[in-house]
Amino acid sequence: MNVVKLLMHSFVTRLIIVSALLVGVAPETLGQTVPDTLAQRLKACTSCHGAQGRASTDGYYPRIAGKPQGYLLNQLKNFREGRRTFPMMNYMVGHLGDDYLIEISRYFADLHPPYAAPQRLDLAPELLERGRLLVLNGDEQRRIPACIHCHGKQMTGLAPFIPGIAGLPRDYLIAQLGAWQTGSRHAASPDCMQTISRQLSPQDVSAVSGWLSQQVIPDQGIAPQMPADAVPHLPLHCGSVPGS
Repeated sequence: MNVVKLLMHSFVTRLIIVSALLVGVAPETLGQTVPDTLAQRLKACTSCHGAQGRASTDGYYPRIAGKPQGYLLNQLKNFREGRRTFPMMNYMVGHLGDDYLIEISRYFADLHPPYAAPQRLDLAPELLERGRLLVLNGDEQRRIPACIHCHGKQMTGLAPFIPGIAGLPRDYLIAQLGAWQTGSRHAASPDCMQTISRQLSPQDVSAVSGWLSQQVIPDQGIAPQMPADAVPHLPLHCGSVPGS
């Protein structure tokens, strides 16, 4: 069996196992005796996203623990409806109803395990400074708003819809900004992140992702809650944030 076939076999095997856990297949089907609880089913998620959703160690799968529930729910729906594409995620949530997705998003939003230390990266000081300026100040001339205008001064997000971005793996940040630029990732219209991402040059993406990945998470990264009757003042209208 060649390398490609081995990789495909491994992927398919893992997909079957995690999908079976998520939909609650009888334990006998997998040859194991396990409780049919939500935590057990969501091992389908933590097999990639790390224990308690803390993030993987490979620098790609992001932390989902403690992210705002509205944001997590939006992303699950985006995967289910094809606005985001990643085969395992699309397959796993493709036939799950809204009630189940709400339950999943609430479960991970309520978890707040400690954050890992930032990745150790050897990045040029001038690259990090460029990233810092874009995150904190933006670039008005190129219509690039500062990241902190939406994601908060401490970059921990704003519940229930806006996620924290500080300390995310650099590879993940690069991949997601690239996906918005190419149109392989979408959000509800108007898609503000796609609009912003397409204003960024490759050097900007490298700088922003590098600087963000080096930031220490303050106060366990818990996003402050937006008052229920508040209207968020964002630099762009965002379909994922009602009322923006």
